[in-house]
Amino acid sequence: MFPVRQPWLCKALGCYDCCIRCLGAVPYPSLVATLLCYAGMALFCGCGHEALTQTEVLVETYFARNEQDYEVVASFVEYFQYVIYGLASFFFLYGILLLAEGFYTTSAVKQTFGEFRSTHCGRCLSLTFIIVTYILAFIWLAVFAFTAIPVYFLFNMEQTCHDINILAETTPSINQHGWICMDARQYGLLPWNAVPGKTCGMTLASICKTSEFHLTYDLYIAAFAGAGITLLALILFLVATTYNYAVLRFLGRKGVR
Repeated sequence: MFPVRQPWLCKALGCYDCCIRCLGAVPYPSLVATLLCYAGMALFCGCGHEALTQTEVLVETYFARNEQDYEVVASFVEYFQYVIYGLASFFFLYGILLLAEGFYTTSAVKQTFGEFRSTHCGRCLSLTFIIVTYILAFIWLAVFAFTAIPVYFLFNMEQTCHDINILAETTPSINQHGWICMDARQYGLLPWNAVPGKTCGMTLASICKTSEFHLTYDLYIAAFAGAGITLLALILFLVATTYNYAVLRFLGRKGVR
């Protein structure tokens, strides 16, 4: 895996040449993808976990009066927070495995020394990583789309509050903006029989001015960005592993085992 294994060779080549050989064996695409994956998962898991907690507080405080109405939301938040813990652990280990596979295939492709050759088992392992990463990329694409839902909800809520504030400044009548509402039931946050399930008028505008609303909005945007960065990392992993596997297959056909 490491290009220079013999200490005497490092002395013979010199420190500079030794470093150049070491740097030449680093799988930079896999390394960049690993860093992106860890950064994206840190954003997604950390901000997503806190955003779910803040969402439960907002729904409980402003959109529902009975405990039974937001019981489903509370259960979903608790369940998904445990899922976030599992995702963080899984992607941490999977990133290490993909980086190690990148070191292996890069060393095999470059063939720095004659005793290091790609094997049939190594090519099968690379193909397995390609298939698993391909499946994960499709699954994470759905997660990325799902993460956009709360961002869309809070964006609409902010725009609605902006419209209410404009109407409040231009028209003295309360009835002019009292009919403008935000219904959490339409987005699946609450059941249809929840009371009140929505907020209207200046009450809604006052919610948008709270620190809880802005914090939740910013956290969901960060989680959405983290999901996008993770998806980009998976695509980069897929490209790097596919390229290395193709080169290993080519070397195998040339008789380099």
